Amino acid sequence: MSPLALQQQALLAALFDTSVDGAMKNIAACAIHTSARGLKAYQANGHALAERALQAAYPVLTRLLGDESMGQLARAYWHAHPPVCGDVAQWGADLASFLADSPQLRGTPYLPYMARLEWLLHVGASARDAQADAGTWALLATENPDALWLRLAPGTAALRSAWPVVSMHAAHGDNGPAFEDVGRMLQAGVEEDAVVWRQGFRPVVRVALAGEWAGLSALLRGCSLGQALDAAPELDVSVWLPLAVQSGLLLAARSGAGGEPSLV
Repeated sequence: MSPLALQQQALLAALFDTSVDGAMKNIAACAIHTSARGLKAYQANGHALAERALQAAYPVLTRLLGDESMGQLARAYWHAHPPVCGDVAQWGADLASFLADSPQLRGTPYLPYMARLEWLLHVGASARDAQADAGTWALLATENPDALWLRLAPGTAALRSAWPVVSMHAAHGDNGPAFEDVGRMLQAGVEEDAVVWRQGFRPVVRVALAGEWAGLSALLRGCSLGQALDAAPELDVSVWLPLAVQSGLLLAARSGAGGEPSLV
């Protein structure tokens, strides 16, 4: 590796070093001229980029924590989980696990669940476009569910949650529940599984029906409709199917001897 390449590699590593003094020692052997001031500027720019990226991906989490605390979180996460690709908008997938492992946040155990929900919405925003095939709906009434596979909307995901994360998320938007009501739900230990999918050109979320988390999880693994219903005995299919079609969660059905994943 050339001296220039070694210097560039050392500089990149130094940008994620929590100690500027330590970072300077790491690159001193590769750099002809060193400047702590320059390195601090690079690190400051990296921290600012981290804050903007996480605030864009996690707007509700930012409101729950506050701008200052979210900034501190972004900087800590930047050093613990530096970006591995050039698109910083794709950075932040492990934030929920990072929150769950934080001793300082043990008093707010719902924050990792909110982070998981917001990341699903963030990913769903960039999911591919897709159109429903209404001509396949007749299969839902005529085919054996064990030989029927469903195509779900792009960005579809099912989140199991021990907290009322959907109501918490909605409270920070238009026409959502009052914060006081959500607070009472938190105190009562209300659990809300979430369903996320791309509806048209935007990601949406709603509270999962009873058994829907298990059913969707099976469909996303490539199971047939019959197998999904076996995995979700609580799911009322007479309620779920019309809702899934009308809301754009379900795009098409396919009959056949072999299955295919209902990937989104």
